Amino acid sequence: MNKYDVAVVMHIDEELSDAEIHTLEHDLSFSPGILSACMNERTRHLMVVDYDPEQAYSYDILSNVRDRGYHAALIGL
Repeated sequence: MNKYDVAVVMHIDEELSDAEIHTLEHDLSFSPGILSACMNERTRHLMVVDYDPEQAYSYDILSNVRDRGYHAALIGL
């Protein structure tokens, strides 16, 4: 049983609307192993994703965002 979470910061190149941000946060948050995904109003290009490393991998999270047509890169944390 995992006793810790991992966080990763992702940079998204595109300017996302409020609706796009909400949809992305919601969809990622309900993906297996993802505990939360949020983007701060002041840093609209940066998303912090908390996840369980036994259930999800950072590359899969990045792929999920890229599969939606966004240009994204992992920054780390």
